[in-house]
Amino acid sequence: MNRKNLMLVLVAILLSATTSIATIKVYEKRQYNADYFSPTAKDKVPVKFASMSDTKIGSTDLTYAAERTVHSVVHVKVKQEVKNSIQEFGDPFFDFFFGQPRSFQQPEATTGAGSGVIISTDGYIVTNNHVIDNATEIEVTLNDKRTFKAKVIGTDPSTDVALIKIEATDLQPITIGNSDNLKVGEWVLAIGNPFNLTSTVTAGIISAKAREMDIVPSERKIESFIQTDAAINPGNSGGALVNTAGELVGINTAIASQTGSYIGYGFAIPTTIVSKVVRDLKDYGIVQRAVLGVKIANINDKLAKDKNLKTMDGAYVDDVVSNSSAKDAGIKQGDIIVAINDVRIKSVAELQEQVAAYRPGDNINVTVNRSNKEITLRVTLKNSSKNTNIVKAVDMDRLGATLEPLSIQTKQRLNYNGGLLVDEVQRGGLFAKAGIYKGFIILKINNKTVSSVKEVKDIYTEALNSEATDKVLLVTGINRAGIIKHYVVDLN
Repeated sequence: MNRKNLMLVLVAILLSATTSIATIKVYEKRQYNADYFSPTAKDKVPVKFASMSDTKIGSTDLTYAAERTVHSVVHVKVKQEVKNSIQEFGDPFFDFFFGQPRSFQQPEATTGAGSGVIISTDGYIVTNNHVIDNATEIEVTLNDKRTFKAKVIGTDPSTDVALIKIEATDLQPITIGNSDNLKVGEWVLAIGNPFNLTSTVTAGIISAKAREMDIVPSERKIESFIQTDAAINPGNSGGALVNTAGELVGINTAIASQTGSYIGYGFAIPTTIVSKVVRDLKDYGIVQRAVLGVKIANINDKLAKDKNLKTMDGAYVDDVVSNSSAKDAGIKQGDIIVAINDVRIKSVAELQEQVAAYRPGDNINVTVNRSNKEITLRVTLKNSSKNTNIVKAVDMDRLGATLEPLSIQTKQRLNYNGGLLVDEVQRGGLFAKAGIYKGFIILKINNKTVSSVKEVKDIYTEALNSEATDKVLLVTGINRAGIIKHYVVDLN
């Protein structure tokens, strides 16, 4: 092939390539033109195609939040007593009545661990009630490895919050944020000591808010959990859930798992509840709990149809308690509570969370949907005794008695599902003054069955804070001779 022919071939190849590229460009333009997909001009819809440059994946820096908070989270170790039943001979009255030697409880020490969050420079730490419940000794280890003994300031089983204190200064407290401002999808960190691995940080997002899980073992439980997919495992209980600003937004409490370990869902108590409980425990030693005085229900499709409701948001008022805050303010059966102090609520859990942030005597605005119209009522909150008095913390030492749960065998012989054994009575205590002695089996107090010290404390608290002039405990039980006896314990 001569030089002239070679040049003609190259020109032909160049023209062919240019034509192919132009054709491809036209095709691509038509492929990615929004008009191309519209059959007619009137159906045209603008389309914007995303690119990786439009996304915000990977743009969140969590190192600041971790560095700011990790030194505020502590390792909590506890020693607890578990009762083992053994036999003791030498109580002829007990043997005569029951026909067998007396059974009593021999304590056996066990250990447990969890986490806690420093909230003041002088040693106040918030954790879960279930972490330190029944603890005989509490040890706190800081992130710098210093170790302190801790004492219990107060507990609130209804929310699973506890306040403990160590004797230390110049600690690094966490900044407490407002959990009401959290949004689903927002990044958070869970900080704690899972499986005794100290100062562990995991990341995730807020998966949901105001979850009611029925996991708090209390008749008056208040549950409105933050749900997160940040990994939470055994040992994280009492630790911190923090936002990207390094602010505490929740206390990690539980996981939803069939294995006992993390499988994707963890739950934390929001700071709207924690902050109020901690203030009360610090100031009064007991939570000042406000009660609205309504029986409420979540609105589902069936209830909406049965009651001809036009909204699915809010808490439906099924009944109003007499002489309650709600009754006094004019809340009526059939109302739907949709806001507390302008904070919108969609469920019973959210209503409980908002009311739990206030004390008896506080005035709040309650917005209700009544006949499809919203009205706002001014409500003065009361306590469970239907007054606005400050509830006093009870001193169980005043009773002057050591109480132990009855063994299963004793309950079977008595054919009674409950009861407490008076194991010791101190001279000068209220039980001793009333005539109650060692070996007496308590069945009821103020006509309520008791089977735990906590139940006794609850009844004692209620009686002490009642408006009755004569405050007493009416104790009913069985003496060593098997005779039913009644005693009046004067609390004045």
